[in-house]
Amino acid sequence: MAKQAYVYSGTDWVPLASEVTNLSGYQTKALNQFAHRNLIINGDMQIAQRGTSVSSITSDNYFTADRWYFGASNMGTWTQSIENDAPTGSGFRKSLKVLCTTADASPAVGDNITINQRLEGQNLQQIKKGTAAAEQLTVSFWVKSNVTGTYIVEFYDNDNTRQISKSYTISASGTWEYKTITIPADTTGAFDNDNNLSLFVFFWLGAGTNFTSGTLNSTSWNSATNTNRVVGQVNVASATNNYWQVTGIQLEVGATATPFESLPAHLELAACQRYYQKSYNYSVVPGTADGANAVFTTTSRSNTSIPSLNTGRFGVIMRGSPTMVWYSPSTGASGKIRDVAAGVDRTIVWNFDSGDNFGGWIIVDSAPSDGAEVRGHWTASAEL
Repeated sequence: MAKQAYVYSGTDWVPLASEVTNLSGYQTKALNQFAHRNLIINGDMQIAQRGTSVSSITSDNYFTADRWYFGASNMGTWTQSIENDAPTGSGFRKSLKVLCTTADASPAVGDNITINQRLEGQNLQQIKKGTAAAEQLTVSFWVKSNVTGTYIVEFYDNDNTRQISKSYTISASGTWEYKTITIPADTTGAFDNDNNLSLFVFFWLGAGTNFTSGTLNSTSWNSATNTNRVVGQVNVASATNNYWQVTGIQLEVGATATPFESLPAHLELAACQRYYQKSYNYSVVPGTADGANAVFTTTSRSNTSIPSLNTGRFGVIMRGSPTMVWYSPSTGASGKIRDVAAGVDRTIVWNFDSGDNFGGWIIVDSAPSDGAEVRGHWTASAEL
């Protein structure tokens, strides 16, 4: 199957028809300028450092697919998983699935559930938001659910408290459907040019009346009013075994959805590790009792009562100073590190961790001794 070519008309990327031979009036760009157009990280759900299945979910967190946050507020119980299931012929192999295991058919006014990604302001400057030259955005994705009806995708500007919501329809139960949604430009409110959270992309799965009782704000960006954010959204939590599944999410500048930008696995992993990384082997879930690839280091007793760990370095420089958790490789216990000679776990408390290196303290009275060998696994999170 032939690949579609695109040219830039001066305002947008447009498909190049085979019969067009004269490119006069079109702006051409170097090939590398057409790369890195997907603002979403891990849109094909290939990377899952934390694990591939988590059950009994009732609250917010990152659980499986990297960079995809599960936002839940008192709206049922869920299982989240990475499935070897994707649209035939799409080029995708995996998808993110959320399955309702305890229903909430009558959500309270503030209940809500979303899958969302959070984007840094410095990665959004090409949108030119808040200027006269502001660009449109297009999001495209594959989705399926056994709950048909209207769903909402919301773009929420965290820097300026502005938002816009767009609806899409799942027409057939249990069938992969391809969706494209174009978001108008916003000439009000520039994104901050830093490494902090500027934009939420929300895929809503259900909400109470605090979010659904107004008029959907779907025409233009406006100051956020909660009641106008999710009007018309179906409730995936209405019955057990309801599910929603997604893959191939791409967000790009312009009014045209171009083919999905697949990155080599090592580059996609590195992009995810900017926000979360671990010492465990890739396939091992953090908190597992597993000695493979555990960090070996020694203690220093420059302080007579508190031995310190030697400094380590992250494989990828992180977005900022991360939150670190250590695990005993022998027991999997969190907040612990293994004293090899004594054969016991020691409690560890961090002294410092920057975006590129880390070190810490072991709080255990007078043990271990100076130069003692200790082992441990760690996770580091600098998520938005």
